[in-house]
Amino acid sequence: MMIKALNTNKPWVWIVILLSALTLVGMTVFTLAANRRPAFAQDNIDMPQINLTQIASGLDRPVHITHADDGSGRLFIVEQHGQVTILDDESTAGPFLDITDRVQSPLTGGGNEEGLLSLAFPPGFDDKGYFYVYYTMLDGDNVLARFSLTENPNQADPASEEQILVFPHPQYNNHNGGQLAFGPDGYLYIGTGDGGGGGDPLGNAQDPSSLNGKLLRIDVEKVFTTKDPLGWFDPYNERTHCMLQKSYDQAYATPGDNPFIDNPAYRPEIWAIGLRNPWRFSFDRESGDLFIADVGQNRWEEINFQPADSSGGQNYGWNIMEGEECYGLGSCETEGLTLPVFVYPIFSSPECSITGGHVYRGQAIPALDGIYIYGDFCSGSIWGLAQDDDAWGTGLLASTDYRISAFGEDQAGEVYVADMTGGAVYRIDQP
Repeated sequence: MMIKALNTNKPWVWIVILLSALTLVGMTVFTLAANRRPAFAQDNIDMPQINLTQIASGLDRPVHITHADDGSGRLFIVEQHGQVTILDDESTAGPFLDITDRVQSPLTGGGNEEGLLSLAFPPGFDDKGYFYVYYTMLDGDNVLARFSLTENPNQADPASEEQILVFPHPQYNNHNGGQLAFGPDGYLYIGTGDGGGGGDPLGNAQDPSSLNGKLLRIDVEKVFTTKDPLGWFDPYNERTHCMLQKSYDQAYATPGDNPFIDNPAYRPEIWAIGLRNPWRFSFDRESGDLFIADVGQNRWEEINFQPADSSGGQNYGWNIMEGEECYGLGSCETEGLTLPVFVYPIFSSPECSITGGHVYRGQAIPALDGIYIYGDFCSGSIWGLAQDDDAWGTGLLASTDYRISAFGEDQAGEVYVADMTGGAVYRIDQP
């Protein structure tokens, strides 16, 4: 077929050519920008080889792994439908806690992200005999609750529940957050999702009056037996936001050095804002540094870093930004935001959802010391992230076909991986 040549003597032809060229250049620039990673996030670090040794199977959607720091060597595996199982000497010792009767989960027709989501043991648990969990109630709200042991140290009492703090979650069933962890300072840190829906339609993450889309820091270990209107805890002072359910010793308090304690526009429990669905965060047991893995919307998964000497108050950007990009159309104001130290794309890859892990401080693989281990739920990839001066880099540790829902540590610092759909837990070992 013959194609008629354009008559370039006509002005309109040049306009068409110019517009076409600009469109082509714009599309090329957009494509390059969309597929690049920030300069500080280089996939160029050689990582040691690892093996994954199965230590438990037959679990029901494991979503969290932790230990009690009590010298027992036990691992506690949180199963989403409402049970905590003990793994003792690499054999399951039966249910430690079963609250399936009060947990909204996929088993009861709830959302895929609802359920029993986390467990934390307080410092000195061996003497205290109680612990904390975060779960979705049957009405869809999330709750921080405390349970006590029975006379059997391998069994908790489901009837001992004390609800400490309720997080309203009325409209959507996703983005529940759910991570609990005691920090090096002895306070309880809580990661909450933005309340669900695409793009944070409720505006919670940037709302200082909402506890959703935040990292919270509260004191659940201080026991109050008397009213103290002159002290830093006052049950009549709304700035404490205490949930006084039965008696003062069930309340939590707000640490006096929280970053927004004196700002009436903010809930005082807030340690950091601007998170979408932090799944998961952890403290480096050696340095005290904090790593927060935040699940992205459609384009970027991110890891946020907070040094141990931070006084809090960071705004991690959601939903102004997703990763290092402005979220939505147009430009955005980035002043005052704390950008992630690492991102990876999900718009054209097998990856879909980041699962945060731990900085390795075990003894089995010395070459992994100081490396932050994380993975992706969809691809099953496990990576390591490390910092060299001001630059961060990552490298592949293992390729798996697991649905990676959690990483966990034992008391010695060895790291474990949970496969949600396979119902198994694996330990990271030397090859």
